[in-house]
Amino acid sequence: MDLNLDVQEIQINKELNLKGKVCPYTFIESMLALEEMEVGEVLRIIVDYPPAVCDVPKSLKNEGYEILDVSPINETDWAIVVKNTEFK
Repeated sequence: MDLNLDVQEIQINKELNLKGKVCPYTFIESMLALEEMEVGEVLRIIVDYPPAVCDVPKSLKNEGYEILDVSPINETDWAIVVKNTEFK
């Protein structure tokens, strides 16, 4: 997923390492972390479970969060960058 954003310029407010976790726990823990954050803050989620790379961003977007980036970190890990948005 290339969202044409320079990830280096995005200020990360919190990082959540979910390596070793599988779905649905990756989504549940991501939601819990975002619920504790202020509107406008950015969460970087690290996952190593391949289905989570697609499922977590899709599920968070369905919940109203803004997905800023999904990109590989190395051969096994991915970063999902999510902005906590105000629910409408």
